[in-house]
Amino acid sequence: MVMHIKKIPVAGRRVFRLSLTVALALAGGYALAVPLPYLAPIFALVLTATPGPPMGLKGLIGLFLLVIITMGSGLLLSPLLQHYPITVLLIIALGLFLSNYLSVNKGKGAVGIFLTAGLTLITAAGVASFAAAHTVVEALMMGIGLAVLSQRIVYPLFPEDVSPARPPRKAAPDAEQSNWIAIRATLIVFPAYLLVLINPSMYLPIIMKSVSLAQQGSLMHARSAGRELLGSTFLGGCFAILFWFALGIETNLWMFFLWMVLFGIYYSSKLYRLIATRYPASFWINAVITMLILLGPAVQDSGSGKDVYKAFAMRMTLFVAVTLYAWAAVRVLEYLRSRRLQRIGLKITG
Repeated sequence: MVMHIKKIPVAGRRVFRLSLTVALALAGGYALAVPLPYLAPIFALVLTATPGPPMGLKGLIGLFLLVIITMGSGLLLSPLLQHYPITVLLIIALGLFLSNYLSVNKGKGAVGIFLTAGLTLITAAGVASFAAAHTVVEALMMGIGLAVLSQRIVYPLFPEDVSPARPPRKAAPDAEQSNWIAIRATLIVFPAYLLVLINPSMYLPIIMKSVSLAQQGSLMHARSAGRELLGSTFLGGCFAILFWFALGIETNLWMFFLWMVLFGIYYSSKLYRLIATRYPASFWINAVITMLILLGPAVQDSGSGKDVYKAFAMRMTLFVAVTLYAWAAVRVLEYLRSRRLQRIGLKITG
């Protein structure tokens, strides 16, 4: 069987690997009834989207140490946020910049997302209560653990080539440009974080959406920001609606897993260019993250007897509003930066 799998082109193996990893993490999150179960498939997507084998032992130890430090810092900052808000908010802003710096300058996108999510989700939940912050810590740890475990289970079934072709070497990023992009991503996440502090129980999913937008915004030019940010958000909403009605045909965990595999095969084929698309990988990743953030709370709402459609409409409206802000922030910040560079150029030539 392994020999037959290896005959599948590497792009096809990547499609099956990503879709199965995300579906397995999703099924594990809901089967174990972990808090915020939709975080597990999001983390699985982040870890597996970039082709390659899973992290080695050294990388995993480093990742969990960083996450533990971040979570511990979040728990420590939560009570201080109520007594020294300005100081703590400045510390969180610095932490967001460092997380985005790792993503942009060091190429550690997954680590940056984990650190950003941990720092913001925990402190925001801590505003409500320490118990809520502890629940978020549990959700993050179990979500990351399930993502790593799912990746380890699926990768041997659909491995990379033994001697893959080396990707073309990218030019070293300009330090000033990279630092600016990290600042820009921080300014996308931080206002959304301030909004969540108003009502953490209601607005908590917005943080993951803003983190996704910040990562996507760091990879695009201002001219294409509106089309890609808004387009991926609306497409993610359409995916969530289709998934919800498909799940209504037969509602159980087994069908949840199978539908996730089916949807995963489609978006993975777009992500790895098996199906032609004019949009970059960041567009499809943001669309899937949006789908998962909308779908996860909807499943929980249906179990608790809440009005699913009203809650979905409210979350989608908030997501669109956050996306519009991210688009405007990218355009305004790039405009101000270009004006500054023009003034500096005129002074030099003058």
